[in-house]
Amino acid sequence: MLNNFRDALKPTLEKLGAKFATTGLSPNFWTTLGLVLAFASATVYALNGQISNIWFNSAIIGGILLLISGFFDIVDGQVARYTKKVSKRGGFLDSVFDKIAEVVIFAGLLIGGYAQPLLILLAITISLLVSYSRSRAESLGMKLQGIGIGERAERLLVIAIIGMIPGLMQYAIAIVIVIAGITFIQRIIFTAKNIKED
Repeated sequence: MLNNFRDALKPTLEKLGAKFATTGLSPNFWTTLGLVLAFASATVYALNGQISNIWFNSAIIGGILLLISGFFDIVDGQVARYTKKVSKRGGFLDSVFDKIAEVVIFAGLLIGGYAQPLLILLAITISLLVSYSRSRAESLGMKLQGIGIGERAERLLVIAIIGMIPGLMQYAIAIVIVIAGITFIQRIIFTAKNIKED
């Protein structure tokens, strides 16, 4: 859904790409940094309740790190486009790293005991099915970017932002299940209607 706003944000995103391109660092560097921050976020989530410190709130710190990770997930693509270094290798790494990041975030939430294990398992399972449906459709020549109300960005924003509110992480995970489930159905319907048989 947020992908549908990219055209409106294009000038801002282009400036972002230009700014980070001046560092001389490759798009793959920013992709990797986003993954590292996702692991950091997952680790903090996993430490829920294990550190007794009034300044340490795992849901808030984990959420902030997750948002920063998502920011660099935008940066890598913008730098690639600005420097004209868009490549199949970079696209592959970006896609795979995104899935790894999503899995480790949910693993961190599971270890941290934020919700019933079955809920977290359901959330990650449906999330991966959403990603698989896009990948499979694209292998058939169809574009599913922007199809559905709960793409990866939306799902992680729900976890990061709603999850920062004390006691609401389990509801954030439930929301992810619902929007991911709806998106999965939307993508199946869209693909079934628009697929071209040889």
